[in-house]
Amino acid sequence: METLGVTATPYMTLLALSVILLVFHVLLQGMLSTRELGSQWNAGPRDEGIEPKGRYAGRAGRASKNFQETYPAFVGLLLGVTFAGDDASSWGLIGGWIWFVARIVYLPLYLAGIPYFRSFVWLISMVGLLAMIIALLR
Repeated sequence: METLGVTATPYMTLLALSVILLVFHVLLQGMLSTRELGSQWNAGPRDEGIEPKGRYAGRAGRASKNFQETYPAFVGLLLGVTFAGDDASSWGLIGGWIWFVARIVYLPLYLAGIPYFRSFVWLISMVGLLAMIIALLR
């Protein structure tokens, strides 16, 4: 347990920053959708099934969904390498940072509608998860 206390700090910092990025995704999508559909739609139960049709609100929603698809894997792997006693300079933390930075870069690329390079950045984020898996299995 002593090792965990020494190595947890950079991992928990990365985890906290990832939660901030998650909240940013949700707020951005909500703000753009509310701008398009109005505050009554936002405050209401949304039973009508109305979705924003605007370019940026739609892109923000899809980018947020894409983020949320890989986020549980990231959190699980980050906690796994932390509890396994991954050295703070090891592939677990490096992979986590690769995933995190790629996910930050991915969002404006998606909002701008940039094809191919956006997919390449997503692939880089998957390389980060793979590095975390390798660190966990070592």
